[in-house]
Amino acid sequence: MIPFIDIRAQREAYKSEFLKAEQDVLDSGCYIGGTVVQALEAELGQYTGAKHVITCGSGTDAITIALLALGLEPEDEVIVPDFTFIAPAECVMRLGGIPKFADIDAETLQMSAESVEALIGAKTRGIIAVNLFGQCPNYSKIKEIAKKHGLWLVEDSAQAFGAKQNGTSACTFGDISITSFYPAKPLGCYGDGGALFTHNDELAQKICLIANHGSRTRYVHEICGMNSRLDAIQAAVLRVKLRHLDEELKMRCENARKYDDFFAEYNNRTNSSSLSKGAAAKIVPQKIEHGNTSTYAQYTVLADNREAFLKLLEQAQIPYCIHYPAPLHEQPCFKKLAQTHESNSISQDCVASNAIEACKKVVSLPMCAFTNVEEIIAGLKRVM
Repeated sequence: MIPFIDIRAQREAYKSEFLKAEQDVLDSGCYIGGTVVQALEAELGQYTGAKHVITCGSGTDAITIALLALGLEPEDEVIVPDFTFIAPAECVMRLGGIPKFADIDAETLQMSAESVEALIGAKTRGIIAVNLFGQCPNYSKIKEIAKKHGLWLVEDSAQAFGAKQNGTSACTFGDISITSFYPAKPLGCYGDGGALFTHNDELAQKICLIANHGSRTRYVHEICGMNSRLDAIQAAVLRVKLRHLDEELKMRCENARKYDDFFAEYNNRTNSSSLSKGAAAKIVPQKIEHGNTSTYAQYTVLADNREAFLKLLEQAQIPYCIHYPAPLHEQPCFKKLAQTHESNSISQDCVASNAIEACKKVVSLPMCAFTNVEEIIAGLKRVM
């Protein structure tokens, strides 16, 4: 069976490096914090250009810590994308805030700056922008909107560590930016892990305080914080992977190019003939906006007839995922929110129509640096 993400192949490729790094940590007896974690934070900062990098227990923890550092209060409204993983909206809600769901661009699938501005009201305090599937939304416009309305900006780069927009690295666009090191990410560890990035000295101090039980001196707790730390073993694994990240991103881009070429050929064929073996419907890859590079955390397409496409994938024994099957505003945990508050989570004037449509069409195909895309395309050609 073709793996959706070939983590085992990656481990085999760098196995001697992993074994040495892991053994060094085990022999040191320092499993939480210490020099290995500090070295990783320095290397992440050097890679992105961020002044401060603070690692933590997960990407979701990173969002929560960012919101606490920025002073989110109950009933504060925060604008998040309607089409993404639940974590940004979930963290807002867990802290008593109110997520407001912005629509996306129909082609890039990134948060729409126009939709963001339409949702801003008297209670709006900030924006969480998500670098979905590995590329960035239009940060020039989003930052301009945030500045105009006096809002803070969190950049959720859980899927896009290593991406760039007009030459600027992801993880540097927000007042606070975050990433995730979940194993399936382009830069992933062997468990949960995350990091926060900021240029702001005061915010960096708050983040460190919150992530360590509100303490900078042992047994002196200035605030009620939380316990969110990256294990040294995970840091050691990440340091090995970081050394190979740029090479892997090139391999991911090459795999995406092969997919792109295949679907361009398929669409041309189906447009010119009704005799295709597969469903005569378009299958269009996510558009990568000019000026963006993508990590291709997922290779996602929009299929006009998704049900037919999925049957073909199953026939060819090609694994797939649906990222994401429903917009966030339709999730059961948020439906009550819209009924409870006068200001509905989805404004009647700016219904997230593109997000709703994307959820009906999206399909993600196997993608990592070690994915054998030629094998997958050969399988598709047999059934399409």
